[in-house]
Amino acid sequence: MSWFYAFDLFGVAVFAITGALMAGRKSMDLFGVLVIAIVTALGGGTLRDVILGNHPVSWIGNDLYILVATLAALGTVCWVRLTRPINELGLLVADAFGLAVFTVIGTQVALVHQVPVSAAVIMGVMTGVAGGVMRDIICNEIPLIFHKEIYATACIVGSLAYIGLSQLTLREDVAAGLCIAVVLAIRLAAIRWHLALPRFHLLDRNDRAQ
Repeated sequence: MSWFYAFDLFGVAVFAITGALMAGRKSMDLFGVLVIAIVTALGGGTLRDVILGNHPVSWIGNDLYILVATLAALGTVCWVRLTRPINELGLLVADAFGLAVFTVIGTQVALVHQVPVSAAVIMGVMTGVAGGVMRDIICNEIPLIFHKEIYATACIVGSLAYIGLSQLTLREDVAAGLCIAVVLAIRLAAIRWHLALPRFHLLDRNDRAQ
């Protein structure tokens, strides 16, 4: 098992945990927890593979992805019930790491399919954030990437960095590691100092009059 594949499975586990926690906050039953966890963990990669025509989709060709997501979800339920809630800061840090890994993997897969740079960036961002967007929509929440600290922007920067470094003579694993570090650093800085993009708030006529 390569270190990159191991990181991919770690990202699946982390995103499955975030999905399970969201399902718990919505008081879903165990089946609902598993569905939300798996959608969160595998939704981005599935959407990417379908768009790129990359068949079979990763989790169809490898049972380990579903198994890791399922075990992570069930482990989360047991942990929260038997002990205390998972540390939110620790989960955010782990989520940032999973986001970074998924972004690089998505960009890498897109480049293998020889798509334009813009499409490769979109595929990288989609792999990182689409699962969370699906989770939030199913749970009737405004998706995290639209109203919290910098999230998708970190993916864009990391994806562009990977594309740039892939043009150099660096080894692929070195380029990937550097780009993972870029996404991770931006996301952790956003969490630490609450960095966010400017918000657009449209005032109606009554608000202006006041």
